Amino acid sequence: MKLATLCYVQKENKTLMLYRNKKENDYHEGKWNGLGGKFEPGETPEECAIREVYEESGLRVKNPVMKGFVTFPLFDGKDDWYVFLFVFREFEGELINSPEGRLEWIANENLKELNLWEGDQIFIPWLFEDKFFSAKFNYEEGKFIDYFVSFY
Repeated sequence: MKLATLCYVQKENKTLMLYRNKKENDYHEGKWNGLGGKFEPGETPEECAIREVYEESGLRVKNPVMKGFVTFPLFDGKDDWYVFLFVFREFEGELINSPEGRLEWIANENLKELNLWEGDQIFIPWLFEDKFFSAKFNYEEGKFIDYFVSFY
C-alpha cells in the first residue's frame, strides 16, 4: 500500500502541470501529471502535498484545499495507491528546473487535451467543482478499465 498526494497549483485560469520525462524507469514517463508523491513517515496529507510541490516546482504553497481521495488498486502492478488530491491557489516563489520533468502552466480549458492517464481525464474536471469526491480507478497493466465515484 502506498499513500501519496496529487496537487494542482492554479493561477489566472491556468494549472501547473508536469510533463514526466526526466526520471529513469518512471511509470508515468510521457504523461502529464499534477505534482505530488509519496508520504514520508509521520506526514499528514497536507504536509506531504506542501513538501512535494516545493521539491518538484520550487513554489511555496499555502492554504491547501483537499478536493478528493482516489484509490488506484494495483496501479503499478505491485501496490494499491491511496491518493489525496489538493488544489492550491496561493503560492510564492519562482519555478525551478524540476527533477521530474518539464513544468508548464496550462490553460484550464486545455487540460483534457494533454497526454493524461485516462482516469485523470475523468477526475480533473471535478477539481473545479464545489464538492468533495472519493473514487476508485481500476487499471490493468497500465490500461484503464473502469471507475466508481461518490460525491459529498
